[in-house]
Amino acid sequence: MESNNIEILIEKYFQAETSIAEEKELRSYFSTPNVAPHLEQYKAMFGFFTETKKQEFTQEIPLKTKKRNVRWLTVAASIVILLGMGTFFLINDTTLETKNELGSYDNPEEAFKETQKALALLSSNVNVGIESVMYVQEYEITKNRVFKK
Repeated sequence: MESNNIEILIEKYFQAETSIAEEKELRSYFSTPNVAPHLEQYKAMFGFFTETKKQEFTQEIPLKTKKRNVRWLTVAASIVILLGMGTFFLINDTTLETKNELGSYDNPEEAFKETQKALALLSSNVNVGIESVMYVQEYEITKNRVFKK
């Protein structure tokens, strides 16, 4: 009868449905020498749990950590930031002078030629866009022929 009770408790144990008292009963049963032969396989597992419960951690944990010297790192980061800002302003200063021109011309003929170049470039890009729309329109016509509404 006790063997059937232990088998039921083992099933409950593996389904995680046992109480603490039932687990103590299982541990005490498997710590005795007269365990049923078909339940011998569980004796090592419950014996392991009993043994590990008795173990204590005796190793010392060092509480002091290495103190890193971060001061040099902040100095190096400051220097890098200052050099980066310096080169940015040095490069930006020369490009700022060229940007202030805004494409103004003293000679009207030269200004007219440059305007024609810009408008020709704009026209060619617009024409490419219009050609793409033509393909879409051709696709719509073909689609309407295939899938008649």
